[in-house]
Amino acid sequence: MRILSTIFAVIVCLSLTGCSKGNQINGRSLRTANRSVSYIKDRLPVEKRVEFEVSYWSLRDAIRDKKEFLNTVDGKTPEELIEEGKKLFQERKAAGYKNYDEYDNWEQMIAKFTQERMEQNRRKRPDPRDKNNNVLYHLSP
Repeated sequence: MRILSTIFAVIVCLSLTGCSKGNQINGRSLRTANRSVSYIKDRLPVEKRVEFEVSYWSLRDAIRDKKEFLNTVDGKTPEELIEEGKKLFQERKAAGYKNYDEYDNWEQMIAKFTQERMEQNRRKRPDPRDKNNNVLYHLSP
């Protein structure tokens, strides 16, 4: 009986994990949308992170109505959101949106933002408090 209950618990856990929307944006509220975007972003490959973030925040800038924005992003996977971001880029570029004048295409804009992000990370100085948080012990011989 004990084995049967253990197997049942494992099956329930696996089915819940398999049916979850771990890689989709939860658009119930702005708070849950931002939380799920942060969760998804941390699990994306490095080369897709900037593209994903730019797409999300570009859509947020373009769709000012909160409900409409949440309906647009709800249930989107990173790939779907990036496609939406690319479409928005093309629309804005064709409409003569001033901030996109310096870019010939989406890839060029993402490359520039990725480079800026790398530069920002290089300039960060280590926090002096981190030296005191060393987990290595100095054992005397």
